[in-house]
Amino acid sequence: MAEFPRITSRQHDVVKRFREAAQRESDDAVLLDGEHLLSEALRASVRIDTVLTDEAHRDHAGRARSAGATVYDATTAVIAAASPVRTPSGIVALAKWRPAPLEQVLCGADGFVVALCGVQDPGNVGSVIRSADALGATGVLALDETANPAGWKALRGGMGSTFRIPVGVASLSDTLAAARRAGWQILATVAESGRPADAVDLRKPTLLLLGSEGSGLDPDIVKRATTRITIPMREGANSLNVAATAALLLYEARRQRSS
Repeated sequence: MAEFPRITSRQHDVVKRFREAAQRESDDAVLLDGEHLLSEALRASVRIDTVLTDEAHRDHAGRARSAGATVYDATTAVIAAASPVRTPSGIVALAKWRPAPLEQVLCGADGFVVALCGVQDPGNVGSVIRSADALGATGVLALDETANPAGWKALRGGMGSTFRIPVGVASLSDTLAAARRAGWQILATVAESGRPADAVDLRKPTLLLLGSEGSGLDPDIVKRATTRITIPMREGANSLNVAATAALLLYEARRQRSS
């Protein structure tokens, strides 16, 4: 079994680095909690910088060390201090990951990109990225006031999908301009009065705009789209969670593109 240097103090400089990464939520050092997220990052050749592990996760820590990471054994208390998760998994890592540039996300003749506008819950951001990966989208963009996809909560919600498809951060104005230059259709999701999802041709290169959890897309953003799209619902129901909306529209796009 691999032997790693041991940390027993919650005040150790390495532990402070983890705390800073969790609070700062920058792409200088993203925080990964759990063996699944670490494994997905390693599989995607994301650079792992530092790992804290307990005895139960030494195999995964050994893989990280083989890939160039510095690994430390740590007590349960130290890992709890380093991890922002309420119930830490026993292994936590710092990695280098940067969002993809806009031109890399919004490219291709058959692209389907989900753009989040003002989605402030990082868990929802992660869930949308996970659905986009599972259902065949070509990328996800976090626009303007959307939660940072590099934050630990968003990464945890994405369950590794953030490392498998292009995920970028951009402004709404730049994104709309790039989509128009490329000849993509721009779809605005609205609760009502839009075209039913199954009546919109989602086989075309598409930028799908999704709005915030509370109020949806700003009316000014809706006006800038080429088409309004709605998920038909029973009478009396008029809204869905943004992550659920994304999943349903992604499924419809996959259905159309597979037929």
